[in-house]
Amino acid sequence: MKAMILERIADLQEESPLRMVDMDVPVPEDNEVLVRTTACGVCHTELDEIEGRTPPPILPVIPGHQIVGKIEETGRIAERFKIGDRVGIAWIFSACGKCSFCLDGRENLCSNFKATGRDANGGYAEYVIVHEDFAYPIPKVFQDTEAAPLLCAGAVGYRSLRLTGMRNGENVGLSGFGASAHLVMGMIKHRFPASRVFVFSRTETERDFARELGAIWTGDFEDEPPEKLHSVIDTTPSWAPVVKAMKHLEKGGRLIINAIMKEERDRPSLLALDYVRDIWMEREIKSVANITRRDVEEFLELAAKIPLRPKIEEFSLQDANVALREIKERKIRGAKVLKIL
Repeated sequence: MKAMILERIADLQEESPLRMVDMDVPVPEDNEVLVRTTACGVCHTELDEIEGRTPPPILPVIPGHQIVGKIEETGRIAERFKIGDRVGIAWIFSACGKCSFCLDGRENLCSNFKATGRDANGGYAEYVIVHEDFAYPIPKVFQDTEAAPLLCAGAVGYRSLRLTGMRNGENVGLSGFGASAHLVMGMIKHRFPASRVFVFSRTETERDFARELGAIWTGDFEDEPPEKLHSVIDTTPSWAPVVKAMKHLEKGGRLIINAIMKEERDRPSLLALDYVRDIWMEREIKSVANITRRDVEEFLELAAKIPLRPKIEEFSLQDANVALREIKERKIRGAKVLKIL
């Protein structure tokens, strides 16, 4: 099979870190399934892996964790799917299933959590294997390339929105407007139709896109929105927008950070938080850590019901470096997807 592999930590600004290779097709073990990949979303988390902010434990590795494909082969005792079924694979590759977090439905916090495309080979390849319990049926309403971003950008956005605890009619801010945030916008419009969405973004392209999708106001991170916000979901790679967003929260408001890692260059900006102005009056900061299988299953059901169709840009497998560099350079309008087969 053909695959794009990461062999060493690299700077995306200076080189093309992924290399196309020919590899043997993996063989599924007892409870695993072999998936013939048709599409794989490209996520900012892959930048964090490649540039060393959340590095793979072993190299080389095949990145990619927003995978759609068809079951090609099943392990000896795998029973959930049959050959030809269309499935998705998400960021959660496995968890121990035995610790207190797993037993409490919080497998995203498991100490043995393994991530697809970082701790195990992912979807930048023609084939991928996964335990059958960590694959998901894809609703028929979606094409393969549409479904791919739902498996991370959508699922983690769903978890972020749930963690806000927001109610219909409350103001919500979206800090950054890439693959995840534009799907969150669709969820808000469906579940909280009386709420007003305020979008902060560095680029005019993203702000225009947000207005097209229904944002009541857009501005740069330095701009002051016309109203206080009951919650904000931050999807940016930087620390500075976190500090700025806290200043816009209403009393009792909550900021959700939807990011596995923040870039290091502006870490000192956290020192700019003022306790009385930014945190007092029961304002909160809460992070999103990974996703659970329940997040993926519930979100796919919701997305099909709406239906929530991501805006996508398609790339070939060999152009994975191009897609990643465009994310690095904030050339974003929706989600980027590798069309593989």
